[in-house]
Amino acid sequence: MSDNHHSDGWFDKPENVRKMLRVFYVICGLLVLVDFIVHRHVYHDWENIPAFYAIYGFVGCVVLVLIAKEMRKFLMRGEDYYDE
Repeated sequence: MSDNHHSDGWFDKPENVRKMLRVFYVICGLLVLVDFIVHRHVYHDWENIPAFYAIYGFVGCVVLVLIAKEMRKFLMRGEDYYDE
């Protein structure tokens, strides 16, 4: 019996990744559109800005990435840290 039964995963095919990205983009667009239809009970005036939560989430993710890049400078260990 041979152990050579290597099969590519579903995400290894670029066309499948493109399909999934399109699905995610459509879902994000639909969620932004639903934001204009569904009535929300807001506590602050800035929550009335169209697509506020989409913008808030995007800005939050960008800020997290930028903070992580700066933290990497003093948290990162050398490549041979455990070999010493």
